[in-house]
Amino acid sequence: MDWDRLRVFLAVARAGQILGAARRLCLNHATVARQLDALEAGLGTMLVERGPSGCTLTAAGERLAATAERMEAEALAAEADLAEGGGGISGTVRVGAPDGLGNYFLAPELARLASLHPGLVVELVPLPRTFSLSKREADVAIGLERPARGRLVATKLTDYTLGVYATGAYLAAHGEPASKAELAGHVFVSGVDDFSYSAALDYAAAFEGTAAERFHCASVVGQVEAIRAGHGFGIVHDYVAARLPELVPMLPEITFRRSYWLVTHPDTSRSGRVATVTKAIAQRVREERRLFAAPGRG
Repeated sequence: MDWDRLRVFLAVARAGQILGAARRLCLNHATVARQLDALEAGLGTMLVERGPSGCTLTAAGERLAATAERMEAEALAAEADLAEGGGGISGTVRVGAPDGLGNYFLAPELARLASLHPGLVVELVPLPRTFSLSKREADVAIGLERPARGRLVATKLTDYTLGVYATGAYLAAHGEPASKAELAGHVFVSGVDDFSYSAALDYAAAFEGTAAERFHCASVVGQVEAIRAGHGFGIVHDYVAARLPELVPMLPEITFRRSYWLVTHPDTSRSGRVATVTKAIAQRVREERRLFAAPGRG
């Protein structure tokens, strides 16, 4: 059985559509469709029912998908064994992370790692949603909570803290509130509730009952940029604020402590390239632990 065709079939099974599989494999739509047709013709059975809303596996397709996943796991294990034997690190590793950690910490760290391994391609993607490691939507994921179910390998990466910040220029122009009761007339820069994918992101509850006006932005980067522009105050990760000297802490009694979890799938966690990336992330976070958890927070 042609593994290349099986690989294409598995990508279609995971994506639920030919176009999505083509994007994941960096192939064009027609190539994926032809490979799938050829696999079905060679096996003499239909594996995928194709419709306007996507692809659905037939009973035969479900059985083949399970077999293909076992074959993939064996291939990944063999790759890990070869890598341990001294081969170079190569291939693509997709890392999914919240946009705050991804943009303000992981991006430069992973770029540096990739420069040390010319054959390694790192894809850093935001994951403000549920995702599936078993479907290879990511090889490594960093979440705000430990996964409650699924065949996953989860390790606590670090605790981190957040506080209330504004720019010095904003406070000079509008006055610095001494308590939550003095927030009337100030603008609170916060997230968008409909895009909040975890209870860990519920910071706004600490400001309920205040008269602060609101400016909402779904991304952490957008919120930080609005605060830096002097539009108001908001909740900022302390490790982000440490890189932005224009941000000044305020209302020190309001503080938050959260955690990052590093998650991989057991079928891919031993892969040389995945192990290299996860080890590098864990090491750099460990080295910068004091940056993540500010003294006196939480």
